[in-house]
Amino acid sequence: MPPSTPLTVLKDALPDQKLPTLYDFFHPGGILANSSLAFEHRAGQYAMAKEIEQCFADHRNLIVEAGTGTGKTLAYLLPALRRAREQKQRIIISTGTKNLQEQLYFKDIPFLETLLGPLKVCYMKGRANYVCKQKLYALRDSPLLSGLDEISQFQSILKWEQTTETGDRAEVDDLPENSSLWHKLDARSEVCLGQTCPNWEQCFITSMRRKALESDIVIVNHHLFFADLSIKQQAAGASDAGILPEAAAVIFDEAHELEDIASQYFGVALSNARFEELARDTESMLRAKGVSTSAIESATQTVRERAKLFFASLPVGPSDLGRLEFIDRADFLEARGDAYLGASNALQRLEGELERVREVQEAAGLRKRTADIRNHLKFLLESEDPNTVFWIERRATSGLRNAARTARDIAAPSPQAFSTHLLATPIDVSTLLAETLFTHYPSVILTSATLTVAAQDGTPSFDHLKKRLGIPFPKELVVPSHFDYARQALLYLPPSMPPPRDPNFLPQAAEKIRRVLEITRGRAFCLFTSHAQMRELHDRLLTQLPYPLLMQGSAPRHILLQQFRETPNAVLFGTSSFWQGIDVQGEQLSCVIIDKLPFAVPSDPIMKARTDAITAAGGNAFNDLQVPQAVIALKQGFGRLIRSLSDRGVLMLLDPRIRTTRYGATFLDSLPPYRRTDDITEVERFFDLPKTPLPRR
Repeated sequence: MPPSTPLTVLKDALPDQKLPTLYDFFHPGGILANSSLAFEHRAGQYAMAKEIEQCFADHRNLIVEAGTGTGKTLAYLLPALRRAREQKQRIIISTGTKNLQEQLYFKDIPFLETLLGPLKVCYMKGRANYVCKQKLYALRDSPLLSGLDEISQFQSILKWEQTTETGDRAEVDDLPENSSLWHKLDARSEVCLGQTCPNWEQCFITSMRRKALESDIVIVNHHLFFADLSIKQQAAGASDAGILPEAAAVIFDEAHELEDIASQYFGVALSNARFEELARDTESMLRAKGVSTSAIESATQTVRERAKLFFASLPVGPSDLGRLEFIDRADFLEARGDAYLGASNALQRLEGELERVREVQEAAGLRKRTADIRNHLKFLLESEDPNTVFWIERRATSGLRNAARTARDIAAPSPQAFSTHLLATPIDVSTLLAETLFTHYPSVILTSATLTVAAQDGTPSFDHLKKRLGIPFPKELVVPSHFDYARQALLYLPPSMPPPRDPNFLPQAAEKIRRVLEITRGRAFCLFTSHAQMRELHDRLLTQLPYPLLMQGSAPRHILLQQFRETPNAVLFGTSSFWQGIDVQGEQLSCVIIDKLPFAVPSDPIMKARTDAITAAGGNAFNDLQVPQAVIALKQGFGRLIRSLSDRGVLMLLDPRIRTTRYGATFLDSLPPYRRTDDITEVERFFDLPKTPLPRR
């Protein structure tokens, strides 16, 4: 858990000494070699650091695929710190997950400070992670809490707020992830009063901004970065827009995720829950101030009713879960336009009522929030932007997502069991990123262990990434992994497996998984491309294996990972969220099994729109998009296995298409140089070897 004391050191407390050169830091016998870290010189790490430093100097963009074990974190941190201190230029580092963000801030930066002295670094998360003092004090003075849990949580937060220096909810150990109270207290921008707030000077967001302006390095995550970039785009460059400060460069770690995350934040999303939250917050905030009127109460109730009618009128069945393309919006408006106009008019009426409330500042934020929802609704139903796909998603609430849900729940769910979302997503973000990202920062560095896809001659290529992200004239670098994959890992491709669509695939997959898990004595991740197949194979193997079987959905992800680490011989069954961002070192994870090549569902609205666009432009959507995306996903999944020099284990892919199709060669050529076999006795011999750490190269 992050400490409550911020690491940031202010300018007047910092020395101006120069930082060591890259050579002095990385070379054998240098600063890193003499540190407390178990040092081993890595030529690729030094090469990556030098290339990044040169790109900063030349104002160039750079793509680096740095294999697992390269030490890429230090390879980009030191050049960034040197550039920031020597050239007085701030640099933003953006990570794929909060976990990696916290590792950088609470582990890597303190380690570097032991070698380099105090550093000006700060850590920023999205506004919803921080408590709003104004909301907290208002709720304290006029409590509107629901149930004993909220009362208990409120008392804990109130006490914590008196001592915290960051206001980050991660410091509150006993606050549940799905706390309904936190939503009433967080610092989201929709209801922020800005500089008119009486707590502006003491605000945690204000403090975070000050620290960012005083820092050389600002560590964020991709979601915050692109949320901020989108806000600045919409504000047309307004100086006070967004939350991130200006910077001379940005480094993206886990850059393989950028297209999906950028698409999310450059799009528009609206759900029935957003209407309900607006009505609820309007009522509670204005009641707390004693200015709510019968007209406002009537208007919020109308918003609820009209929203319910609108979402019920959308072309989605009562039991339809998942994503559907909203292709007939014109027909919908012709047939059900009254439902749309009813919701829009209800929002407009609420805006008018809030306009009359001049005596409290909160009303202005609520009015803007209402207008934003109305404008988003208009865009979603009336926009004709050719670069946008419009779609609907029905999601199960937490109760139905639980793996223990009953067949009756699925067959006859209550209306409260689902949330409905109406969304618009850019089909191609390359132009948007070229205009908002690559022209704004003199240097953009993109790195990950999985960025390349093998070209026809088998060599690694960044062409897919460059095209999808619109990166102008980048330099390129591939740094091989420091691991000895041929010795540490064995890729087993079982023979005689039927194609995934064959009825015999599941029973044969169950038999192959059982056999390999008996050899490995559990200690495995079984990763699947669908929840249905995961559940089917879990149920088939539950009575056949003597090992503890854990399944995604039975508990929060971090709890399942903790159970896996602490339970001898455990086997974890998971889908997409377990394919990346997971680090389990040692013998506890000795096997990774993947059922199928991870192609995206072709009927998914976003995938379909993108494949249609490529085809319309004369391209080959399968080779240009679907295969490269699946290759990168497979590399991520297999990448869970070997996480240190002493790790060793077996990978198994059950999908025969990797050997029987022409495109299968692209997958094999893109993977690290694992030793491959189709002989189960090779798997047995692999685990008969002495369990001793591998010699360092």
